[in-house]
Formats: sequence, structure tokens, C-alpha cells
Amino acid sequence: MGKNLIQQARGKGGPRYRAPSFRYKGKSEYMKDEGKTLTGEIIDFIHCQGHSAPLAQIEYGNGNTILIQAPEGVRIGDKVDMGNQVDVKNGNIMPLKNIPEGISIYNIESFPGDGGKFVRASGGSAKIITKMQNRIVVELPSAKRKLFLPECRATIGVIAGSGRKEKPFLKAGTRYYAMKARNKLWPQVSGTSMNSVDHPFGGSSSSVKGGPTQSSRNAPPGRKVGKIAPKNTGKKR
Repeated sequence: MGKNLIQQARGKGGPRYRAPSFRYKGKSEYMKDEGKTLTGEIIDFIHCQGHSAPLAQIEYGNGNTILIQAPEGVRIGDKVDMGNQVDVKNGNIMPLKNIPEGISIYNIESFPGDGGKFVRASGGSAKIITKMQNRIVVELPSAKRKLFLPECRATIGVIAGSGRKEKPFLKAGTRYYAMKARNKLWPQVSGTSMNSVDHPFGGSSSSVKGGPTQSSRNAPPGRKVGKIAPKNTGKKR
């Protein structure tokens, strides 16, 4: 009998693969749009192990406090605005329809009011390419272009912490604890390097296996790995 694959063990929801979200400082999202312009003040910067960028704690005039990824160039005490007709400056939150083309933006809402879903990692930014009547084309950091509704909100600026990937880990132990902070399984081992009891691609004394890497659409759980019911395999000649 084989053992559960790693992805099956993750799905069980045990503590080994569960992120330590009880240590996270809070969700990074916009508050609901009240239809009026609100002015807030950055009161603190927070480090959260669940986010790659520093979080800015913003307190608005109506008493609400939110956490968002801090943009580059802001500091404690700076004023930031949220609304339809606000100035285009770092930290301000406004709908895409009112943001000029070519301005760096981040934390873009997928649908109006969802709090922000796209471009949230440190050093990331996107920009508006084209505005149409009921859609706005935004170029994401991956150079992929995506359509958004004009009422979706975004924050002006570039997310702080852009040099995070430039510092090398140097030691495997440092990388291990960095991944453990979010309960990421590391190092990742390929299926061909495992024993046959752990993975269908495992076994044999070599990492090069003669077995097929594709499986049927109707394969049972534990065997459905590799290419799932592929239409084509191998080199086209």
C-alpha cells in the first residue's frame, strides 16, 4: 500500500500543512466604499509574517482603521485619501476610471468592493494601458494584460520592499525558517526522487524512470499525477 501524496495530506487540513494565521496581524484590504471622500493618516508600519511587504496602518476620519501594503516614499503622519475625486499621489485609493494611464498602481480589486486581489507582493506595481467604455486594460507585473471594471479600486504607488529578493539566503537553514513562517513545505522534492511507496513516479535506483508520466482522466486518487489525460505528449515531429 502506498501513502498519501503531499497534495493529499495538505487537503486533509492537519496542523503540519496549516499556515499559522493566528500570528498574522490582520487582513490587508480596503474598507467598504461609502461614496464619499475620506482622509486618513498613517499611524504605524507593521511587519506581518503572512505578507511580503510592510503594512501601513491607516486611521480614517470616520474612526475605521485598515491595513494595506505600504507604498514606497511614505512615512508615519502622512495623509492619504480615499474616494472618487482625490489627488493622484502615493497611498491614495481611487477607482480605476479616475486614474490616469501609465501611473503605477497596486492592490487592484477583482470586483468592486472585494478589498483588493491583484498586485500585492513587495516591489510590485501595475499600470493602466487602455480605457474603454466599460472595461479598463491593466498590465500586471507579469506583463500579462487583464480587463477590470472601471469601478474597481486601486492604490497609487509601488509597494515597498522591492529589494527583498536581492538578499541571498546563503544557508539552507535560513531559507527553511523563512518558509516555515508561512508553513510552506521546503525543500520541494520531485516525484521521481521519492520512493515508490511515496509517489507513482518513485522507485528504482535512478531518477530517470521508464514509466509513463501521464494518467487517465478516470485514474483513482493517488495515481492522478503528472499529465492528466493529455491530448498530446512527446515531441511533435
